[in-house]
Amino acid sequence: MNAFKTTWVASGILALTVSIGQAGQAQAYELATSADGALNLDLLAVHGWMNSRKNYDGREDGSSWREGFVKYGVNGHQGLGGAGTVYGGLNWVSSATWGDGDAGGNSIGTERSTTLEDAYLGWRSADLFPALGTDGMDVSFGRQAVQLGRGFIINDDGLNLGRGPADGALDRGGAYYLAARHAFDRTAVLRLGGEQGLHGTAAWLKSDNLAQAETELAAATLDYAGDAGLIGLTWVHGLDVNREWADDFLEQRDGMNVYGLRGEGDAGIENANFAFEYAWQDKEAGSETAWYAEAGYTFADTPWTPSLTYRYTRYSEDWDSLFTGLSSPQLGTWLQGEVAANYAGPFARNNDVHHVALRASPRENLTLGALFFDFSTLKGRGMQNLDARELDLYAEWAVTDNVVISPLLGLYKPKRDATEGGTQVGGNGTNVYAQLVLAAFF
Repeated sequence: MNAFKTTWVASGILALTVSIGQAGQAQAYELATSADGALNLDLLAVHGWMNSRKNYDGREDGSSWREGFVKYGVNGHQGLGGAGTVYGGLNWVSSATWGDGDAGGNSIGTERSTTLEDAYLGWRSADLFPALGTDGMDVSFGRQAVQLGRGFIINDDGLNLGRGPADGALDRGGAYYLAARHAFDRTAVLRLGGEQGLHGTAAWLKSDNLAQAETELAAATLDYAGDAGLIGLTWVHGLDVNREWADDFLEQRDGMNVYGLRGEGDAGIENANFAFEYAWQDKEAGSETAWYAEAGYTFADTPWTPSLTYRYTRYSEDWDSLFTGLSSPQLGTWLQGEVAANYAGPFARNNDVHHVALRASPRENLTLGALFFDFSTLKGRGMQNLDARELDLYAEWAVTDNVVISPLLGLYKPKRDATEGGTQVGGNGTNVYAQLVLAAFF
C-alpha cells in the first residue's frame, strides 16, 4: 500500500474501546487523593479475535488474526487554591498483532511495539473568569488526542498501520483494527467558554504518523449551544507535511484550508436528534466537499428503548479525510462499515453512503445493534468500482463493572471483485466477517 492509499484507509477503532477507555479514566484506581486533587492509575487492556473469509490485498483464502493492546500510566489533577486547577496524564501503550494479519493487508501478524502514548499538561481556570463560566478557560499542551466538533474532520491521530504497507516503513505497532494509538505527537489547545452559549477552540496539532506524512495543522472552532441545539464553524489550515513520506496527494495538505459548518439538536422534538455538517477544502489541485445529514429517534417508552437513525454522507472525488475517526462510543460514525472502512473500501472519498442504525438495550448492561450501509462510487467507475452493501450485527455486554465483551458479525457484498475494479479477492460473493473483542479496565 502506498502513501496515497493510506490517506483514505481509515484504521479500525472499536466503539467499545472508546467507551471503556472513557469509563476507565472515570473509574481509575486512586493512588492518592486530597480535597483539592488526586493521582490515579490508568489501565486498559483490549484483545480481539478476527476472521474474514475474504481478503482485500491480493491474498486468497481469507485471514484469521488476533490483536491486542494494553494502555497503562497515570493521570491526575491538583487545585491551586483559587488559581485554577492543573491536570495531566502520562501513559504508554504496548500492542501486537498475531496470525495472518488483517484482511486488508495493513498488518502481517508480527507487529510488536511499546511506545509513549499520552504526555500532556493542562490548566483550567475554575472561577477566575466569571464571564467565561466555571473552567471557561482550558489550556493544554503535549502529546494527546484532540477532537473538533463531532470528529468529521479532526477526531484523533488514529491510523494504526502495521508492517504490510511500504515494506513496513509505516508500522505503528500493530493492533490495526483496535487502533491502540490516538494521540497527536505535539499539541497546544486553548478552549474558551465551556460547552454552553458561545464557546470555541484554537489548536495547533503535529502528527508523528508517517502514514499521515507527519502533517502539521492549525485549527479553530466557534460554536453556539442553546436550548434548541448547537451551531458551529470549523477552520483547519495545513502548515506542513514531511515530503519524504508525502506523495502528490498528501503534499496538498501544505497550505490547504478546510471550512466547515455544522449543527445538531432535537428541533424541539422530544427524543429526536438531528445533525449535519458541510465542509469544503481549498487546495492547490482544486476544491473538494464532504457533507452529511442525519436524523434519529429514540422510542423512550418502548421496551428495550430502541433507537433508529438514518444518515446520508457524500464525499467528493478527491476529498482528503485528514484525521477523521470514530467520534462517539458507538459504531458507525466516520468509520462507516466494519469491513468497508477497515479493509475493503470505500474509504471516505469519491463515494456516498446511505446508513441505517438500530440499537436497543434489553438490559442495563447489554446493548444490541444492527448497522446497514449502502456504498456507491461517484466517479471513475470504469477504473475502480467500490459499490457495496454491508450489514453489521453486534452486541456490547458489560459482564462486570470492569469487563466488557463485544461480538460482531459483518456481511459485506461488493458489486465487483478484484478482477473487475473492486478489491475483494475470490469473487463478489458475500464475505462473512466475525470478531470477538474483550476489554478490561481498572
